[in-house]
Amino acid sequence: MTKQSFHVVMIKPTHYDPDGYPIQWMRSVMPSNTLAAINALLDDCIQRGVLGGDVEIRPQAIDETNTRVRPDRIIRKIRRDGGRAFVMFVGVQTNQFPRAVDLAQPFLKAGLPVAFGGFHVSGCKAMLDEEPAEIVEAKAMGISLFAGELEEQRLDEVLRDAYAGTLKPEYDYLNALPSLEGQPTPFLDVSTIGKTIANYTSFDLGRGCPYQCSFCTIINVQGRKSRFRTPDDLEAIIRANFAQGVHKFFITDDDLARNKNWEALFDRLIHMREVEGHTIRLTVQVDMACHKIPGFIDKACRAGVERVFMGLENINPDNLVAANKRQNKITDYRAMIQQWRKHGATIIAGYILGFPNDTPESIKRDIAIIQEELPIDILHFSVLTPLPGSADHKKLLAEGVWMDPDHNKYDVCQRVTHHETMSDADWDQAFHDAWFTYYTPEHMERICRRSAAQEKKGVNLNEVLEVFLAYKLDGVHPMEGGFLRRKHRRDRRPGLPRENPLRFYPRYWVRTVRNLTRLGWGVWQANRLQERIFSHPDRRAYIDLATTPPDLEEHERLALFQNTSGGRDAVRRERVIGRAREKAVAGSDVPAV
Repeated sequence: MTKQSFHVVMIKPTHYDPDGYPIQWMRSVMPSNTLAAINALLDDCIQRGVLGGDVEIRPQAIDETNTRVRPDRIIRKIRRDGGRAFVMFVGVQTNQFPRAVDLAQPFLKAGLPVAFGGFHVSGCKAMLDEEPAEIVEAKAMGISLFAGELEEQRLDEVLRDAYAGTLKPEYDYLNALPSLEGQPTPFLDVSTIGKTIANYTSFDLGRGCPYQCSFCTIINVQGRKSRFRTPDDLEAIIRANFAQGVHKFFITDDDLARNKNWEALFDRLIHMREVEGHTIRLTVQVDMACHKIPGFIDKACRAGVERVFMGLENINPDNLVAANKRQNKITDYRAMIQQWRKHGATIIAGYILGFPNDTPESIKRDIAIIQEELPIDILHFSVLTPLPGSADHKKLLAEGVWMDPDHNKYDVCQRVTHHETMSDADWDQAFHDAWFTYYTPEHMERICRRSAAQEKKGVNLNEVLEVFLAYKLDGVHPMEGGFLRRKHRRDRRPGLPRENPLRFYPRYWVRTVRNLTRLGWGVWQANRLQERIFSHPDRRAYIDLATTPPDLEEHERLALFQNTSGGRDAVRRERVIGRAREKAVAGSDVPAV
């Protein structure tokens, strides 16, 4: 019997640049965890035959950051195979929502069912009393919306409805957070993974976060109660990728250090590396207090962790309190970062600009302090952004504060509201200047010298350079960057005129050649510098203020602790806590018998 073909197209959309062209690369940086997770859930549906034995589900996973989406060609292929299909836009973030709506139009006109899921839909559903205009308009177009997570076979219902032509306007699972244990293994084919720069894939080992940062959407979408995969789940993910030659992984958990199963997970990876001899290279995200967990850093690095991303966010405690990020203690920063460096890990930190106490002058001062006193390798700057789904967004909306209506700008690289004291121009300029203030030739040489002085492998200076050039050359956040920018004249944002080919193509190719030349020149210079520094016989002797081991007097002499009232208060609190610990150890607080 001939089976009925049913195409399921999964699209992870990108967003538009300021000129209205989709941000797309020959090789992108960030692999999509959502695409991997939903691709696995769909494969599970296929294996279980959820649409019956006479239906052949044909999946297609597309990451628009590295693949041009041609709705006309997709529709023609569907028509050739019988005309049955379902188009899912997965993991749609706020800045990607306008692009997803534009891409959905041809599929809707062709009569194909379309659904959106991701943080924008879920965040609005979780935090807003009324649906915002863009959500109402999307539903009016016929787009079905999915809020929550698709595990525990929830995709079955959506697929059956789409196949039957009875797709509901909305599927809401926000208040029914699924378990992750034993769920299908997140997986992308090597043909998709191969379109990333480093040929690596991503997955999560846990969802949810116990903290309450006001700018965060995760706590309101994935919940504050954490859910975890098991060591068996982890091994299945790793081995499935080994089978296709993939050994590099980005674990997307917002904070792997809060995973209660961290040791069992690391032990499984350590066995695979040290006993079985497999190559495993990991990038993970942790909080600023993970060094206080006995054995965490040592086992993480033995398990294959090479890059560590941490939410530094700010070095002014008053700003951290304003964002309700009270778990970050600046008195812990130096000790934690130095522990990771002893194990050879590359330190990547996120830093947010636009907190209430920020000024152009204080931002420059704080960046200089970081350069001098914190041995961070790579710093990612972000504009404080009220993302829908966050407490910040809900508060500003309730107060009637202006927020930019163009959600395409909500990419944490563009200002979308006003600052309490800085003018719009000052805030924009401060963000721009921050990149050039931190990534100076002098500081990049200092980063290289610190790396060369480590006993274990440190950061590659080319990686530091590429992060800076993502912003300098293309104006994008490093996580949105890639190699060789692609632009297609016909893909411009609706409402903007299609450019004359005699203007578009020469400008595109001149810019491409110029950026490739700058990249090549930068890499050549970085390699020369590394070769000179690493070949020096006394490279191990280098030490500076940032790499000097913490001591009892540093709280009095370092600008990190003394340049702000919040820093001085943090030192006083640390002293009080320290004295209480000493009394407890001495037993002075134990009543005599």
